[in-house]
Amino acid sequence: MPVTYEASFAKALFGAEPALPPGIDAHSAAAPARRFAIYRNNVMASLAAALARRYPVIERLVGGEFFGAMARQFVIKHPPRSPLLAQYGEAFADFITGFKPARELPYLADVARLEAARTRAYHAEDAVPLGADSFAALDAEALGDIRLLLHPSAAILRSPFPVVTIWAMNSGELEPQPIETGHGEDALVVRPHLDVEIRALPPGGATFLQSLADGLPLRDAIAAALADHTGFDLTGNLAGLIGSGVARAILSPAAAVAEKSDMAIP
Repeated sequence: MPVTYEASFAKALFGAEPALPPGIDAHSAAAPARRFAIYRNNVMASLAAALARRYPVIERLVGGEFFGAMARQFVIKHPPRSPLLAQYGEAFADFITGFKPARELPYLADVARLEAARTRAYHAEDAVPLGADSFAALDAEALGDIRLLLHPSAAILRSPFPVVTIWAMNSGELEPQPIETGHGEDALVVRPHLDVEIRALPPGGATFLQSLADGLPLRDAIAAALADHTGFDLTGNLAGLIGSGVARAILSPAAAVAEKSDMAIP
């Protein structure tokens, strides 16, 4: 299959080694390579800036110079596939995992996953969350059979590192202070109204919510959470579920088979 002009231009633009694509000219015949290099640098800088806007905590954690070098390597390996720059960088966390200079910060990739989920939540479909009155009206005897449809913006992140605390301390949500990175935190990311919220989930909470998102009835979600963590607190987790606005509909058993939440662990 012959190589198209667009493909050769993209290869020159995002190749690891600068190159002038065929057919490029300038009003000064001696300067096309230099002019293309300027254009190439501007494209790289714009895409690196788009990554910095999506991953501001990552930039803060590693510093602007390190982030810029890392972003440039990412851009070369992962050029954009869409004109929507707000969505650019979905593969950034996986890239960080394999980026050797970042190995001393093993939590960095999961913080990036949290920031990516935050952006997705911001752009997700709007939906009105259920209030406490919707649950108060339920028949107590049938409570175990209910299934919930979760908010389209909702996502769960499970990490062996305290990613919520790290994110909060580097985004202005909490005062910075020394933290131990040897314990994990599970996060819920959701935008029930205008603002995206990031909450640390209690023990068993991630399994509980993921089970509900997978279409399991409440009693089975509780059983799964207890199997995951014997300290699972049903009352506290139900209060968190209602308070976070993560549920948008109560489904009958028949309806739950046809429609499940799309939430998944990133």
